[in-house]
Amino acid sequence: MHTKAKPGSVLKGLRLANGWTLAEVSRRTGLPVSTLSKVENDKMSLSYDKLARISRGLDIDIGQLFSSEVTPSLSLATGRRSITRAGEGRVIETETYVTTFCATDLLNKRFVPLIAEVHARSTAEFSEMIRHPGEEYAYVLEGTVELHSDLYAPVVLETGDSIYFDSGMGHVYVNVGPGRARVMSICSGDESQLMAASGGQDAAPDGQPPAPHSEALKPLKIVKRADQRHAGRS
Repeated sequence: MHTKAKPGSVLKGLRLANGWTLAEVSRRTGLPVSTLSKVENDKMSLSYDKLARISRGLDIDIGQLFSSEVTPSLSLATGRRSITRAGEGRVIETETYVTTFCATDLLNKRFVPLIAEVHARSTAEFSEMIRHPGEEYAYVLEGTVELHSDLYAPVVLETGDSIYFDSGMGHVYVNVGPGRARVMSICSGDESQLMAASGGQDAAPDGQPPAPHSEALKPLKIVKRADQRHAGRS
């Protein structure tokens, strides 16, 4: 007896198993939320083009969508790990921040770890406040920073202080101490969007999903270490 394949049910099972919202699957695949909802509820059939986009966007084998059992994607595999050595990571350098993204070799992370060296000394150095989906936890590793947001008064954070906030709220960090300031942040949300918000060029064009195996997302050596950048400035 043949069992009729139900890609929509498999898609829904994968989405729930990974804790993804329809909006997140939409960002990954480039398919509208309304289309994905209809597919999951068997109100719309999937063309090969849509199947391929889902396969690429979710980093799964296309045959998995025709499986009779929902198999969690690799993002749920136990034992995953990634080591980012000193001087490694995907680095995005702007006038205001030098941001090092860690563990960029892992796909479908539940959160994005990064370390930012804050160069900005005034909010006037930003053309606009930074916003990205999700929430953010920040811990000051070194120095003194002032966090500005569009909903709260500025708050000063010293070394060892931390803050948790909605990162969809406009925000920027400013170095208000006499020396170097470094902040470790843990952010939820899509890594490519975070990179784009940091001033990088890793986000896909509007309306297109980020390429999960993009060369830009592979870990790269830092071209200039913080101590090297300041060497000779006496």
